[in-house]
Amino acid sequence: MVNDPQTLTIGAFAKAAGVNVETIRFYQRKGLLPEPERPYGRVRRYGSTDVARVRFVKSAQRLGFSLDEISHLLKLEDGTHCSEVAELAALQLTDVRAKLADLARIEAVLSRLVNECHAQRGNVSCPLIDSLHGS
Repeated sequence: MVNDPQTLTIGAFAKAAGVNVETIRFYQRKGLLPEPERPYGRVRRYGSTDVARVRFVKSAQRLGFSLDEISHLLKLEDGTHCSEVAELAALQLTDVRAKLADLARIEAVLSRLVNECHAQRGNVSCPLIDSLHGS
């Protein structure tokens, strides 16, 4: 793949990128990944640049960016738009912090309810079920 940048079939490309073929096709439909030309009667070929792009998309998804946000990041990837990328990342960070606060609240409530359930041995009414009913 080093000397010939366009050597991979879609199956080999998907495997090299760590995704399945349908993911490749989905990214193409979404405009996240270009679809190479198909030489007459031949198979489309992909290269290391395509693999790197899919890995970029997957990395951004793991950071919580949506596909629309990733599309925007891909348009800014030339390195000259760092302040705009930082703004997008700051918004993502705010969202992550809000989710963490929600998860901490959920963890505290569930922990309390589990402890109450363990303390209510022999009682017919379950504190967790009661709380879900709004009692």
